[in-house]
Amino acid sequence: MVKQTIQIFARVKPTVRKQPQGIYSIDEDEKLTPSLEIILPRDLADGFVNNKRENYRFKFQRIFDQDANQETIFESIAKPVAESVLAGYNGTIFAYGQTGSGKTFTITGGAERYSDRGIIPRTLSYIFEQLQKDSGKIYTTHISYLEIYNECGYDLLDPRHEASTLEDLPKVTILEDPDQNIHLKNLSLHQATTEEEALNLLFLGDTNRMIAETPMNQASTRSHCIFTIHLSSKEPGSATVRHAKLHLVDLAGSERVAKTGVGGQLLTEAKYINLSLHYLEQVIIALSEKHRSHIPYRNSMMTSVLRDSLGGNCMTTMIATLSLEKRNIDESISTCRFAQRVALIKNEAVLNEEVDPRLMIIRLQKEIQELKDELALVTGEQRTEALTEAELLQLEKLTTSFLEDQDPESRLEVGTDMRKIHHCFHHLKKLLNDKKIHGKSTVSSEIKEQDCQEPLKEEEYKKLRDLLQQRDNEINILVNMLKKEKKKAQDALHLSSMNRNEFRHSQSSPFPAGNPEGPRMSLSSAPTQAQDVSALGCRSSLLHRKTGMREEMSLGRQEAFEIFKRDHADIVTIEDNKQTLKQRFYEAKALGESINEARSKIGRLKEEITQRHMQQVALGISENIAASSKPDPVEEKLRSQVEEEKRRYKAMFTRLKALKVEIEHLQFLMEKAKVKLQKEFEAWWAEEATSLQVNSPAVNALNPMKPFLQTPEAQHERAQCLSDKSDVSARKILPSPCPVLHSQQQSGTGAFLEDSIPARPMSSIPLTGDSQTDSDILAFIKARQSILEKKCLQ
Repeated sequence: MVKQTIQIFARVKPTVRKQPQGIYSIDEDEKLTPSLEIILPRDLADGFVNNKRENYRFKFQRIFDQDANQETIFESIAKPVAESVLAGYNGTIFAYGQTGSGKTFTITGGAERYSDRGIIPRTLSYIFEQLQKDSGKIYTTHISYLEIYNECGYDLLDPRHEASTLEDLPKVTILEDPDQNIHLKNLSLHQATTEEEALNLLFLGDTNRMIAETPMNQASTRSHCIFTIHLSSKEPGSATVRHAKLHLVDLAGSERVAKTGVGGQLLTEAKYINLSLHYLEQVIIALSEKHRSHIPYRNSMMTSVLRDSLGGNCMTTMIATLSLEKRNIDESISTCRFAQRVALIKNEAVLNEEVDPRLMIIRLQKEIQELKDELALVTGEQRTEALTEAELLQLEKLTTSFLEDQDPESRLEVGTDMRKIHHCFHHLKKLLNDKKIHGKSTVSSEIKEQDCQEPLKEEEYKKLRDLLQQRDNEINILVNMLKKEKKKAQDALHLSSMNRNEFRHSQSSPFPAGNPEGPRMSLSSAPTQAQDVSALGCRSSLLHRKTGMREEMSLGRQEAFEIFKRDHADIVTIEDNKQTLKQRFYEAKALGESINEARSKIGRLKEEITQRHMQQVALGISENIAASSKPDPVEEKLRSQVEEEKRRYKAMFTRLKALKVEIEHLQFLMEKAKVKLQKEFEAWWAEEATSLQVNSPAVNALNPMKPFLQTPEAQHERAQCLSDKSDVSARKILPSPCPVLHSQQQSGTGAFLEDSIPARPMSSIPLTGDSQTDSDILAFIKARQSILEKKCLQ
């Protein structure tokens, strides 16, 4: 990387008329930087009071006076830049000055004499001369010539220039890549193998330039032109390529419109020229200021193309052309000030090297072939491009057998060939995908079978609907009773002592069947029984999950099964077995994790031993050392660790098998105990249901009764009647849970329906007519009686 400021030079144009002495002076002291001093004598026409500045001093790298020739200009300015381009750095030379100050003559040269050649033809001659001398590298040269006229870009080397108008030519547009590199679309690159071809391209472009006659110059260039030399070089056999480009810029001259008095097309051209030079000066000012974040490169096409030349990866040189005549002295001072600002810009030129992809591909292919030969020499077998069909089938068989093997220490051995390893992985992936697809198809077929099942028969549907309606009516009655008796629940707590006295009195002297006190007391106990029934309904789902009974078991049967199980003699043994089974499960899980860890550790140790072997073999091959007969201490240590982990693994595996046998035995014992408990409950339930049906007076009245609440109108009337009776009875006596026991003992199993129909005899209990359902109702009534007895005795 080369960091340097833009080099500035000054060239004074020879004057046609003889100028008075003392307008400017050049100080070229060897110890100091050369400087140009411009002196402005005071003019008496401006008046006696004149505060204008009289002298200006500007510093340059070198100042060329009027007698300087083109050879000197090239040797001092262009030759160092051309040498840096040959070395691989980007370079730019541009001339700046007013119209008629000699920019085009300095860059391109004059056509009258051979010695008047400018920087571009002399640079081309120098570059091709150096290319012929340097035969150790391969060079390619391309030329492009861009014209910027009225802020539009045109290709000067386009063959359609002579036959078409400027508006019909394709315009050059600017494209920018993500790395902020500029690319010019529609700008052609022409290869030049000799100096003659390059000069012909230059002359072709010069003939296509826009030139017009102005008051300032008879052949004034009305556009900015950028002649670019693209140079590529590489050494034979090397993959590194160096790219460099040299911009030779001839700017159009600035001119004051009021001073020249031009109009029409010349006025339009002058406005665009001055505008683009103004944008160039803005970029120069922004680059010279410190801590400036934004540089307005995109304001004009010229600054966009010269982005690298101004503050980028380029070695840039500027030539300030001066016309130090009295009438042009102000423009010359402005040009010198612009050059001083340009001198503050610092560029960082980087060597443009990149790797040739074609040569890199060739090199990598050669390296791959060498590695294949070396691998074949080590393994003793020549590796082909692809695996054969027999090898592929053998690998698939090995993968299938590895998946079916239940031995935890089994391994899939396919060698060190990565092609075989990758094929095994692909085959394994294919098997897993096929398994997933098969599982999805099985699930979809099951869903279709479920959808294709025949609908329920009409009779079963009607039966279920009637049963559901009956259950809903029962729930509605209980909910209404709970709402009406909720406000009176607090009064029951204050009268609990009185209720106990009434309970004792009822035991000593029970009410006769026709006594009206009995129905009222039974009705007062309805809220408590309704609460018990609702709580029983809330626990039904939980009881079903705990007991695992059938779906069709009624609420009373579930409550009875819970009580039977709690009082059973084997419940303690079942709970102990359950706790032991849970402990064995935890222990087996921990052992399984330890076994997996031991297996992983054994695999890692074996891989370390294999890597140790491979390192020793590779070391012996590279250093031509025979294999040592002494045992490797590191390998012996690894083998001892493997044996220790294997012993530990076998001990844990034996313990896990014993735990598995114990867990299976405990599960069998628990299942056997559950089956025994369920069978004993079924026998007890059948016995209790039979005795209840024999002793109950309601059995005689089953046939003449109609189903309970058959129609919605009858249900509503019955619920309204019950609500009215409940309100009347509640106003007569406060609720008491304990006296209900006496009424239950008197009427046998009629306590449950007394909650719904107060003071109704057992013979009038409405049943469904179904023997199984009636049996469940009677069993539920008996179970509720035993629960209430226990509560009251407590």
